[in-house]
Amino acid sequence: MSDVTIKQLAKVLGLPVDRLLGQLAEAGMKFSDPEQVISSTEKVKLLGFLRRTHGKSEETAEAEDSSPRQITLKRRKVSELKVSTPGGRGAGGAKTVNVEVRAKRTYVKRSVIAEEAGADHEREDALRKLQESAQQREHEETERVDAERRRQDEARQREEAEQRRQEEAEQRRQQAAAEAEAAAARAAEEAAAAEREEARVEEPAQAAAEAQAPAQHKPAAAPPAPSVQKIDPKALGMILPRIHEPRRREKPVAAPAAAPAPAPAPAPAPAAAGATDARNKARPGGRDRDEGPGGKRFAAGELHLSEADRARRSKRGKPGKPGRNEPVRGGGSVAGTGAHGFSRPTAPVVREVVVGDANVVADLAQKMAVKGSEVVKALFKMGVMATINQTIDHDTAVLVIEELGHKAVAVSENNAEAALAAHTQNAELEGEKKPRPPVVTIMGHVDHGKTSTLDYIRRTKVASGEAGGITQHIGAYHVETPKGVITFLDTPGHAAFTSMRARGAQSTDIVVLVVAADDGVMPQTAEAVQHARAAKVPLIVALNKMDKSDANPDHVKQGLGNLEVIPEEWGGDTPFVPISAKTGMGIDDLLDAILVQAEVMELTAVEDGPASGVVIESSLDRGRGPVATVLVQQGTLKRGDFVVCGIEYGRMRALIDENGKTVQEAGPSIPVQVLGLSGVPESGDDFVVVADERLAREVAAERQLKRRETRMVSKANRLEDIMAQMGQGAEQQTLNILVKADVQGSVQALRESLSAIGNENVKVNVIAAGVGGITESDATLAAASKALVIGFNVRADASARKVIDTAGLDVRYFSIIYDVIDQVKQAASGLLGKEVREEIIGIAQVREVFRSSKFGAVAGCMVIEGTVKRSKPIRVLRDNTVVFQGELESLRRFKELVDEVRNGMECGIAVKQYNDVKVGDQIECFERIEVARTL
Repeated sequence: MSDVTIKQLAKVLGLPVDRLLGQLAEAGMKFSDPEQVISSTEKVKLLGFLRRTHGKSEETAEAEDSSPRQITLKRRKVSELKVSTPGGRGAGGAKTVNVEVRAKRTYVKRSVIAEEAGADHEREDALRKLQESAQQREHEETERVDAERRRQDEARQREEAEQRRQEEAEQRRQQAAAEAEAAAARAAEEAAAAEREEARVEEPAQAAAEAQAPAQHKPAAAPPAPSVQKIDPKALGMILPRIHEPRRREKPVAAPAAAPAPAPAPAPAPAAAGATDARNKARPGGRDRDEGPGGKRFAAGELHLSEADRARRSKRGKPGKPGRNEPVRGGGSVAGTGAHGFSRPTAPVVREVVVGDANVVADLAQKMAVKGSEVVKALFKMGVMATINQTIDHDTAVLVIEELGHKAVAVSENNAEAALAAHTQNAELEGEKKPRPPVVTIMGHVDHGKTSTLDYIRRTKVASGEAGGITQHIGAYHVETPKGVITFLDTPGHAAFTSMRARGAQSTDIVVLVVAADDGVMPQTAEAVQHARAAKVPLIVALNKMDKSDANPDHVKQGLGNLEVIPEEWGGDTPFVPISAKTGMGIDDLLDAILVQAEVMELTAVEDGPASGVVIESSLDRGRGPVATVLVQQGTLKRGDFVVCGIEYGRMRALIDENGKTVQEAGPSIPVQVLGLSGVPESGDDFVVVADERLAREVAAERQLKRRETRMVSKANRLEDIMAQMGQGAEQQTLNILVKADVQGSVQALRESLSAIGNENVKVNVIAAGVGGITESDATLAAASKALVIGFNVRADASARKVIDTAGLDVRYFSIIYDVIDQVKQAASGLLGKEVREEIIGIAQVREVFRSSKFGAVAGCMVIEGTVKRSKPIRVLRDNTVVFQGELESLRRFKELVDEVRNGMECGIAVKQYNDVKVGDQIECFERIEVARTL
C-alpha cells in the first residue's frame, strides 16, 4: 500500500473526514489536518483497532499467517540415452545423451481457500454497507440543501417585505409633508387676504392702533414667511443643507399660539422629523451620524448627489455597517440603479476573432474568452493533435473559431504592403504603355540542342562551358537582331529541374520547344508542353538536328500530335521550324516566327516609371555579395534605386548585363544582374522599386515576419498520419544530407530531387540547403546531425575543412546533378542492408521407402527438378504442405556417397531425425543467399 492523505483515504472508504479523524484518535494516533499523510503501518493499526472494536480477533489470523500457506516440491530425474551416429559401426559409433526430467508441484492449504471464500463474503457485506451509507449521506445532503434553499427563500421574502414597508412609510411621509406645506400655504394666503381687507375698511383705526401698540402687530406680519420658503435655492445660486428647511418652517408657526389661521402649521415639522428619524434608523448599522447635542446638524446627504450615490457612500466600510462585499438590504439598491450592476447574459456572445497566417492556440482561446482546453478539445475532434502552446495555420484556426460559435476576421495589418501595392498600381496606371521586346524561353529534353541553338543565335560558346555539356541553371540573354530585340531564357532539361522550367514558363511571353529530329518526343518534352499550357503562352516548335541523316521530322510531329500539339500544315496553330544549331540552318526562320508571334500578341509595357519584375536566378558571390539575375517587366530599373525583392531589400549598387558590362539602366524585357541586396532572394520572387529605403525596409520586415510565422506553424499530427506511421516508425532509416550550391535554382532542384528518394524502409532528409560555399557553421551542423555534405559547384573554406577533418565528415563535390542523385541513391541503399532469400535448387520425389537398421527409413527418390545437394537444407512436402524441415543424413547413388544428384537421376535419401517419409512425398532442397537491397 502506498502512503496517502487522510482526505484521500476518507474518499476511498466513503467516510466523512471528521469521522475518520475520530477513529484515528480512538486508535491512539494523533492527526489534526486532513492533508496529513497516513502510512501503511498506521492504516494496518487502524484496521486492527476496528476489528477489535467489532469483536473480531486477529491473534488467530496472525498465528495462521505465521505458517506457510503453500508448499512447492521440485523433483529432478536424470537418465541416459544412447544414439547411433551416422557412418559409425558397432558399439563404438553410439553416442550417449543425458536426459533430464524436471517436475514441479505446488500444494495449497485448505484453510487458505476457505479464508479467501470468507473474505469474499465479508467484502460483499462491506460493499453493501458502504453503498447504503452513501445513499443515506446523499439523502441527508439533499435534505440539507432543500432546507438551506427554503431558509434563503424565507430570508429573501422578509427582506422584500421590509423593503416594501420602508417604501410605503417613505411615501406616507412625503405625502404628509406635501399636505402640511399646502395647508400652511393656504393658511398664509387666507391670513394675508383678511389683513388686506381689514386694511381697506379700517385704515384710520389701523393707523392709530399701530401707533399705540406696534409690538402687538409685529407677529401679524410673520405669515408671509412660509411663502419665502417656497423659493428654490438653486435659483439663488445657493447649496443649502436640508436641515435648515424644517427650522424655517418652525419659526413662523410657533409664535402665533392664539391665531386660528396658522394653527395647522406645526404639523409639517413633527412629520418631517419623524420621517427623518425613521430613515436614519433604517440605515444599516443602527447609528445616526447626523445627530448631535443640538439636534440634527447635518443632512442625510448632499443636494448635488443622487439617491444612488448617497446610498453607495453610506454603505462603505464603516464600523458597525456591512462591508463592501456584503449584500445590500432590500435587493441591492446600487445594482438596481444600474450604476455598477451586472446582468447575466441571456444569449451566447459572438466575438470577432482576428486570424493571421500563424495562430497560437492559447492566443485564440484568449480572443474567444474560452479556456484553452476547449480549443484543444475542438482540435482533437477535428483530428488535429495540437497542444495549447503550438501554432496552427489559418484554415484550421477558422474552422475552430466557427466550431466554437464565433466569427473569424482576416488580419489587416499589412500597412506597408498596402502602401507598396498602391504605389505600384499608380505607377502602372499613370505611365504610358509602349511596345516592348518579347521574352522567349527555350525548353526541351536533355541534349536536344537548346543551349546550342541559343549559342548560335548569340554567336558565343556557352554550351562548351557547361559541366557535362548540360545547362545547370537558367540563363538570361537579350540579342539584337536586324528585325528587333529578343530576350531569351535558357532552361535546363534534366528531370530534376522541373521547378526551373515552370518558373521560366511563367516569366515568358513565348515558349520555343526544341526537339531533336533524330530522337523524338521525350519525357521532358512532354513536361515542357504542360508548363507552356499551364502558363497559357504560345508555343513554337524548333525541329533541331535536321542536318543528321537519321532525322525524322514526321516522327516528331506524330509524337507531338499525340500531345495535342498540331502543326500548322496539319491544320493546327503551332509553327514547326526545322533548324540546325550546328550549321545555322533555319535560325533566321525561327527568329522571324518569334517576331511574328510577338507582333500578333502586341506586347506593351510602361517604360517611364518605377521598375518591377521577377528574379530569374540568384547566387552568393564571395567578392560581390548577393547577386540576382532579374528580368524587368515594367518601368526602367536604374542604378541607385531602392528595391524590395521578396524578403530582401537594398539599393542597386551596380547593374551588369549578360556580357559582364556595367549599365546604368535596364528597360522592360531586359535581363540584368543586380548588386546591393541585403541577402540572396528566392528564385521566382517579385521585385519592385520603391521611393525610399524606409518603405523598402518595412515591406521586407513584414514579409520576413509573415514567412517566419508560416514556418512556425507546426505540422500538427493528424490521426491518420499517426496510424500510418505506427508500423514503420521504428524500422525506417534516415540519411541526413546538407546541400550547398552555387545558385538558388540548383538548391531548389537538389532539395526536391533528393527528398523524393526513399521508400518505406529508408528516407532522405535534407537538413539544410543554401547558396554559397561550405562554411564552418555548415560543417558543424553536419557533424552534429551526422549528415552527408554535398557541394554542387562550391567548395569548403579553410575553417570548414578543419572541422571536416576533425569530425571525419563525408564531403562530396559535384558539378552534374544526376551524379548527385545516383550517389545519394547508393548511400541510401547501403542503409537498407542485405536481404536473405531462399532459392530452391532441386526437388526429388519419393518413389519407394526402404527400412535400414542403421539409417531408419531411406527414401528411394527421383530428382525431377534442379539438383539435390547433400550440404544444403531440405524440406519434406506432403500434398504441397511442409511437414518437416531439416538436413540430409545421407545421399547415395548405387551405394556410393555422393555430394549432389542432378535432374532425371535416381538416388537414396536418408533424412536426419525423420523416419516418417512416405511414398509420394517431395524432398525440396534449397539454399539461402544474401541480396543487397536497392531503392
